Amino acid sequence: LSSLLVTAMAVTMLAGCGGSSKESSSSDNGKTLKFGCFSYSESLDPANMINSAWCSSRYGIGECLFKYKDDLSVENTICDEYSTEDNKTWVFHIRDGVKFSNGNDVTPSAIKACWDVLYANKTGSSNPSKFMDYESITPDDDARTLTIVLKQAKADLRKDLAYPVFVILDVSGDYDLAENPIGTGPYALTSFDSKTKATLVKNKYYWNGEVPYDNVEIDFLSEDNKALALQNGDINLVENVTSTSDLDTLKKDDNFNVSIGQGVRTGFAYINEKGILGDDTLRQAVQMALDHKTMCEVTVGGLYTEGISVLPSSLAYGYDNLKNPYTYNVDNAKKLLDDAGYKDTDGDGIREMNGKKISINYITYENRRLSDFAQAIQTQLADIGIEAKINSMDADREWNKMVAGEYDLCDSNWITVGNGDPTEYMANWYGKSDANFCNYKNAEYDKLYEQLDTEFDEAKRAKIIEQLQQILINDAAVIVHGYYNSSMISDKTVSGANIHTADYYWLTTEITPAE
Repeated sequence: LSSLLVTAMAVTMLAGCGGSSKESSSSDNGKTLKFGCFSYSESLDPANMINSAWCSSRYGIGECLFKYKDDLSVENTICDEYSTEDNKTWVFHIRDGVKFSNGNDVTPSAIKACWDVLYANKTGSSNPSKFMDYESITPDDDARTLTIVLKQAKADLRKDLAYPVFVILDVSGDYDLAENPIGTGPYALTSFDSKTKATLVKNKYYWNGEVPYDNVEIDFLSEDNKALALQNGDINLVENVTSTSDLDTLKKDDNFNVSIGQGVRTGFAYINEKGILGDDTLRQAVQMALDHKTMCEVTVGGLYTEGISVLPSSLAYGYDNLKNPYTYNVDNAKKLLDDAGYKDTDGDGIREMNGKKISINYITYENRRLSDFAQAIQTQLADIGIEAKINSMDADREWNKMVAGEYDLCDSNWITVGNGDPTEYMANWYGKSDANFCNYKNAEYDKLYEQLDTEFDEAKRAKIIEQLQQILINDAAVIVHGYYNSSMISDKTVSGANIHTADYYWLTTEITPAE
């Protein structure tokens, strides 16, 4: 996601210290993978927005010290050994022989220099201090160690350092993180136009085995065009086909391999309580007016599983113990509004509150079927006399409006355990967090949330997280659409194209030409 809107970015390679990543190119010949995906960001600078950091990882450009496994534990990558005695001081040994795609050595000092840039230039959601707030970072290039002293002890700092915002990029010389990030991943960027296409080549310096493709071409496609492009042979691989009919067709066709990942994403709408939805009665009535079961099973064709909490029911955080006081009941929603005196006095079908029409500014974007939820919610709210004006836009613009508080409802789809734990995600509703763009305030929630910083016992942490979920439900603080399952689909020329639980890893060396 980007803080600035641009009409287009046609990008050529820029030289960094020691040469540009274009030097990694073997030739224009050789094996080529054609990948289709939605364009999630207009920038690849991880200091820009979270999506920018994710894209660097997803496209196989950048890596972190660690990587998440499918059970969301972590494994070593650029770091090969680590130690800590008090969970406050951590020492990481940097693997020998790792180079950036331009041939520059990856040293502890180079890693610190990259992170210094990310901390200095952080914007919006890409604030790395939300994950690691440190007193000092000390590189020792002779010993190949990076020593981090935290302001407060953490149960497992490795999980935070595996998050893509801590991607390791070369910031020496004339670097350009937005349009030409130079990382340690299997592929090196050669061109990037966020509206149409990106091209990459094999990183000849890659440290972790053979890179299977000489060239990668990424076509940025709309949601409607993904399946068709795959079926026409324009691409070999695509992420997240969201049309249920297209997905069913591809599943039944022996010419394609379909991988569906277990769902740790939640689709939801933020409720901005600094506005009309700050009214408790109105929020409660809105919750009771919405038929989430039908929306999940029919409107979006089963791509989401219905649920009542901001955390998916598949995670071990006490979902079965949660209670919803605002179950779907249109009559009860109408009565609640009537009893509060919110009635339609002029016969136009829209209720008034404090002499003004109840009109909700609903912003959304067309990805993972979020706009379909918005349209269904608009219709259901109209049934109880509430107007919802939908403003559909690209993801970057929506994010900027959310940060500015220019909305009443704002659609989103989040990986809820992005760094292997839901703590950072639950900060969206923590009163003191700079990620609380919905202006939610609850003293009990804040007190419990702060306990997570000092509680290392996993069972006790799980209980606290269960209580946090129930508070949000009781306060009608979020409209939960449901839990989304990601997908990766390839034709028969491709092998090993599986979607990972943490979907930061798309173009990996696991994806190879089929024999």
